[in-house]
Amino acid sequence: MRLVAGTRGSKLALIQTDEVIRNLMQMIESIEVFRLIIKTSGDKMDGQSISSINDVGAFEKEINNAVDNDEVDFAVHSMKDLPIDYNANLMIAAVSDRESPYDALVSNSGYNITEIPSGAIVGIGSPRREAQLRYLRPDLNIKPISGNIDTRIRKLEEGFFDAIILAEAGLNRLNIKNKTKRLPPKDFPAAPGQGAIAITIKRDREDLRKIFKQINNSKSNAEITAERTFLSQIGSGCKVPIGALAVSKRDNLSMYAMLFSSDGKHRVQSTFHGRINNPEEVGKKAAKELIKESEKVANMVKHIE
Repeated sequence: MRLVAGTRGSKLALIQTDEVIRNLMQMIESIEVFRLIIKTSGDKMDGQSISSINDVGAFEKEINNAVDNDEVDFAVHSMKDLPIDYNANLMIAAVSDRESPYDALVSNSGYNITEIPSGAIVGIGSPRREAQLRYLRPDLNIKPISGNIDTRIRKLEEGFFDAIILAEAGLNRLNIKNKTKRLPPKDFPAAPGQGAIAITIKRDREDLRKIFKQINNSKSNAEITAERTFLSQIGSGCKVPIGALAVSKRDNLSMYAMLFSSDGKHRVQSTFHGRINNPEEVGKKAAKELIKESEKVANMVKHIE
């Protein structure tokens, strides 16, 4: 059987795609998988910060369109890049083993979050990370940073920043572990889906459903389903930064979520526990609790529709 995988052309995207291909070939000896690199609108805006790219799905739309148009058989995405309302003709066929869902602080001096000197310049590429850092360390000098992981680290090494914040999963997959310190998840819950790889296919491809079921990680899938359900309940009407993390242990699933005011001066949080066999309920109830908490903060509730 011969399949074609659609992917972005970044170093990290290719590593993730190769991981999926290896998993497939280990499961199915007769399969051949080829890569087709597709440039997305987000890639064409290289150099712009994530917060300045307003197009939802900027890093997935063209690749998923290629699946829909039968140019490729499946697409490989970083789950956090896949919006809730992606192509309706497609489905998530599998979630691979999840890498770290946490954020990490990278600095030339190996600082942790409490050690960075007041006034230090920290490069941030997303509104969520900026709000989280402003809340915890308002004494730091936050500057926007753009580009892929290699570009951002080069800017750090060249002295443009004293530290930067990146996803730990990307650093691990690129084998970059020097001078990195994990940020405490209680203060820096990551973007829903962070660390996970999503494989999308056309809904009518029953043959691919059966194939990808063999590499789907049910534990990771449950965590991601809870986080994306949470996002679907609160994200479409929320104009402020959100972090959410679902963690499974045996038959239990816990969701920790946090919402910030845009200026990072206020935050609310909630935790909900449920069963791993009903991740949608965990996500829905966590969203309901967080909205209830946000109503206690006058300048936040106006941001929730």
